Order: sequence, then C-alpha cells, then structure tokens
Amino acid sequence: MTRYEPVTAPIVRELCEIVGERNVIFGDADKLETYSHDEVAGAEYAHMPEVVVKPATADEIARIMRLANRERIPVTPRGAGSGLSGGAVPVFGGILLSVERMNRILEVDRANLTVTVEPGVVTNTINEAVKEMGLFYAGYPMSVETCFIGGNVAENAGGGKAIKYGVTSRYVLGLEVVLPTGEIVQLGGKRVKDVTGYDLLHLMVGSEGTLGIFTRITLKLLPLPTHKVDLLALFKDVSTAMDMVPEIMTNGRIIPTAVEFMDKLSVETTCRYLNEELPYEQAEAMLLIEVDGNSEALVQQESETIGELCMAHGAIEVYVADNYTTQERVWAVRRNIAEAFKVYCPVQSIEDVVVPFAQIPDLVPELERLSQRYNVILPTCGHAGDGNLHIIIVKRPETPLEEWPEVEHAAQAELYQVVARLGGTISGEHGIGSKRRGFMPLMMGETLLGLQRRIKDAFDPNGVLNPGKIFP
Repeated sequence: MTRYEPVTAPIVRELCEIVGERNVIFGDADKLETYSHDEVAGAEYAHMPEVVVKPATADEIARIMRLANRERIPVTPRGAGSGLSGGAVPVFGGILLSVERMNRILEVDRANLTVTVEPGVVTNTINEAVKEMGLFYAGYPMSVETCFIGGNVAENAGGGKAIKYGVTSRYVLGLEVVLPTGEIVQLGGKRVKDVTGYDLLHLMVGSEGTLGIFTRITLKLLPLPTHKVDLLALFKDVSTAMDMVPEIMTNGRIIPTAVEFMDKLSVETTCRYLNEELPYEQAEAMLLIEVDGNSEALVQQESETIGELCMAHGAIEVYVADNYTTQERVWAVRRNIAEAFKVYCPVQSIEDVVVPFAQIPDLVPELERLSQRYNVILPTCGHAGDGNLHIIIVKRPETPLEEWPEVEHAAQAELYQVVARLGGTISGEHGIGSKRRGFMPLMMGETLLGLQRRIKDAFDPNGVLNPGKIFP
C-alpha cells in the first residue's frame, strides 16, 4: 500500500504560488468540511482534506500533480460533489482539487455540432446555451441542475433518456486531460470516427477521476426535438408494468425517449413530500414514458400507440401530459423520490443496480424478502428501459442508529448477490468510488481486477490520483 506524506506549511505555500492564496483553503475546519463528503449519507464515508485548491487552468493542475508526485501527496479531483459513490471524497486526506472555477463554455461549433466546455460547467447550462440554436446535449443525468459536466464524464452518467439517446460516453468526442504524473494530453477532437491506436478517450470516460483530470471536454450536440409527450401508465403489479418495455419496442416498433419505473411506495411518499396528487391508490407500479421528435404528428401517433398497447396489456389507466405544466408535474415526482425519503429518514443508502430489463420482475419479490429480513424500507424507481434501478435502503425509525451500519451493509451485500445472480451488476451510473469498492470481487475475478490495477499503475505509478477508489 502506498505511503502518503502530510501536507505541510511549505507545501501550502507552494500551492498558493500556483493558484493564488485566495484559491487555497487550509486550517479552516468549517470550510474544509464542505469538501469532506458527497451525497452519500453516513459519516463513515466522509474524510477531511488537508487542503483544498481551486485551479483555473490545465497548467495549474499539471503543476499541482507534479508537486503531488514529488512529495507523495494524494490528490482527489472534485466537481459539484453531487456524486453517490464517495468518488470525490479524499479518503487519504491530502489535496482536494476542486474544478469549480473552471466553469466556462469555451466554444459552440454549430457547423460541427459540438460544444467545448470546462469541467466545472453545470450540465444544464450547456443546454441553456445552445437551445436558441436549435441544438441540445442529450447526455441526461437526472441532476442536470446541480451536477458538473466533468463529474458526468468521470462517472459516465446515464439518466432518464438513455434508452433512446444513450449515456454520456456516446457524446464525448474530445478531452484535454492532465495525467496523474503532470503531463497534459489531448484525446479525440471534433471528429466522429477515430480508430488510431487504443481508445484512450473512452477509457477516461467512466474512470472516476483515477486516471486523469479533465480540463476541456468536447461534446457532440444533436438537433433539439420540437415536440414531446409524456404518458403516465398505472399498473396493478410490477410484472405487468415491466412486460410493457419489450412490448413497446418490439410490437410497437418504437424506441421511447424514456421509460421510468416507480413503485407505489416511491410515488406515495413523494406525492406527500410535494403536496401533489396522482391517482396511485390502485396501482402498485407506474411507468413514466416519454416520446419526442420533430414531427408533431409522429410524436402524437407514437404516444397513442404506446397508450393503446399499455391498455391492451393490463394498464389500469394511462394519463397524457402534452404540455409543460402537466409534464413538469409528473417528472417532478420522479426527480424528487430520493429527496422525499431523506425527509422521511435521512439515514439511507441509495443503490444503483442494473439487471437485464426482463429480469426486473424477478428482482421485485427479492426486494420484498430483503425488506422483511432486514426490517428496512426499499422504495424502488429507475430507468426501466435499460434495467437500471435505484433502490433506496432506508432505515426504519424504530431501528437503533448504532445497529444501522451492520444492517445496511448486510442488506446491501445480499442485494448485490441477488443482482449478480440475475445477470446484473452493482452500478450503472453512480460509480464504484469508495462506497462499493469492497464488492468488486463479486462482479469480477482476480484476473480482471488485476488487469484494471495494472492500467491504473501505468497511468499513476505513484498512486497519488484519487486513491482508495474502485479497487478493494
């Protein structure tokens, strides 16, 4: 195991020379605490940095990394801190490198349908900037208004529209990257095709800040759809709801923009939280289905076809949301499920499992069994179209707090075992980070883990960049 050195006063002075004294936080516990955690609940996942630096250029980051290698000090890159894996948490202290100052949209190239941005740009800001040009960035994590694009690329974020548009990696064309040893490299560009050598560009996407720090990101843009319709379909049980996913795509011959699943517990709790009224009383499962396009007639036709298929295959009712107000109502429920359960009980663990979507009905009775066995609440929602479910392990109020870590770990471990048995995996978009690293051997054998460790060592021979992540 790598031995790391502490951050000393001379090191802090050198960091101040690189980024400016006002962009260094040292010796202020209150300010440092903000950077000690992400959105993962639980104090056991938090770790204090020794110093926070806020560079503004690739050259400054390169100098910081050369300093870190020379002194054997760990460096943890951080975007918005909105992650759910502990990926931006400084497990070994050291330097926390925040990209919050690198927040510029550098270029919109309409001719090549690309946008080039710095890593600290809020994802939603990209679409605000290109909307008037009739364009949009289709990589769509659910937290677009808070997350940074750099974190999205680091985690290969997915989200609600992945069934039609795919995940972040589909849209990353180019990266400027500072390597762990301090060199700056350019990967990709504005070109769509490139098979010149190994695909290091997409090795970086999803590498969770362990192989390099992004300083410029070039993304592919698409024409902005002019029409969309959302359908809220209510079903008596999960199996009936999930049977609709292949039905829509095979017999309906339609690839929806999104197919979001919500169980009754999720909808009921979130409606109370939002003071919203949806007709969930008779439904054990709901699907939120969106279609979009540039032909109003075609979008209308596809939404009607999906609605008719749902009714023909056991839907209790299908509600149509075809304007901004009604669409926002139904999507607000889906987006706020995690927040609603934080109000119910902030002691929880948000999981991010993936199974083949046809296996989701097989997973649901297992969740009911786990809920009873460990006396936890397991609300479930997620992206039914690609089998990526967010299962929240929520502590019941009567469970003593001192017993929770053991209960949480046991429920989490058995959930992962069930998912693996169904042909799934332990994360689809939130990442491994420090939270799930102990479960990696459940997903891959030592040969594959060893290969990934050798890749990490090749990029980061001194082990200074984001240590304590991914590998058990």
